[in-house]
Amino acid sequence: MTTLTNAIRVNAPADRVWAILTNLAELEKYDPTVASSTVTSAAPTGIGATRKVVMKDGKHWFDEQITVFEPEVALAFELTSCNFPIQHLNHSYRFDTTDGHTTVTQVMTYTPRFGALGRLMDVLAIRKRSDAGIKKFLDGLKARAEGS
Repeated sequence: MTTLTNAIRVNAPADRVWAILTNLAELEKYDPTVASSTVTSAAPTGIGATRKVVMKDGKHWFDEQITVFEPEVALAFELTSCNFPIQHLNHSYRFDTTDGHTTVTQVMTYTPRFGALGRLMDVLAIRKRSDAGIKKFLDGLKARAEGS
């Protein structure tokens, strides 16, 4: 299993960051790697809410659902299906607020597919590509929350 941890300090209160992250239909408005995000559940947010995400590369997609929903404290998603060379992907968020700033920490865990070959692919490419994508996502979240 691979674990990637990233954090970013956002010059906005936690409720603003929370509102952005929990609006499942608007991921493409701040994640530069995403072409579209469509809510696929009856409820637009909250535990069990789901979405389908299509990446800008035109090749990759994933479906995910919210598994933890504690307003302005903790949020987690689990991929339910995807065409990436990974499985069992979860990403969680923690929010720490100080003096009107919010530090958002994301922890992503996943297991590469394809056994030993997948683990090698992870070391050589998947991990680096995933980490770079997370950093772009967090930068976009920061810009949107700060009103840029």
